Amino acid sequence: MKIIDLSKEITFNKQDPWFMRIKIKHKSHKKSLFLLKNYLGLNKKLLGDFRGWADDKITNMGVHSATHIDAPWHYNPTTNGEKAKTIDQMPLELGFSDGVVIDVADKPDFYMVTIDDVKQQIEKHKLQIKHNTIVLFKTGRDKYVGQKQYPERGIGISAQTTEWLIDQGVKVMGIDQWGFDLPLKYMAKKAKETNDSEYFWQAHRVGAKKEYYHIEQLVNLSAIPYKGFKISVLPLKIKRASAAPARVVAIID
Repeated sequence: MKIIDLSKEITFNKQDPWFMRIKIKHKSHKKSLFLLKNYLGLNKKLLGDFRGWADDKITNMGVHSATHIDAPWHYNPTTNGEKAKTIDQMPLELGFSDGVVIDVADKPDFYMVTIDDVKQQIEKHKLQIKHNTIVLFKTGRDKYVGQKQYPERGIGISAQTTEWLIDQGVKVMGIDQWGFDLPLKYMAKKAKETNDSEYFWQAHRVGAKKEYYHIEQLVNLSAIPYKGFKISVLPLKIKRASAAPARVVAIID
């Protein structure tokens, strides 16, 4: 069995936009000795050669800042007229299933992935998409992780494509770029230019009609085959949250 990590490192990066910048405070072994001596009353003799423990504290991190999975609650307060699920309500069996890779790395920035694009990949690589298959879009934009341009480069998954995959039984999708839709600033600009009320955040907004979850900011999809693997994506159990960081891995038996 081989396990391939598809997750970003959780670390501070000054190139990240201010709203997704992570801050971590690392505490040395030496710091804990003060606690041991002054709070627990353990002197040097009782501690012997024990040098204390290291500790770390995340002081700033949004749930969408690293590799994460979005819940329906992120997209809209309701799904098909009922209260949308938060991430702690995600059925865990959805996060462990057969995976397939849809390769759209040849598409230019700001391209919108169509149903035909997906069908061509299915035919080319003889993929099977069935109930609860996890579909991963390989864009190749993970090469920009850590760079200022990371949120500004990428393609978008159209609303029609997202809905079509849900209709095939897909409940979880993922992508190796900053977001599942087109880059945010570009998308806003085009929405204003076209005066189209359905354009902005269109893939996300499908979740108001049909329940699904998607993973954003994956990496390393080039290291896995197009089929023949399982995906494990287990979110942190954050109560009432719209998303959660997750360690996403591919498992090849």
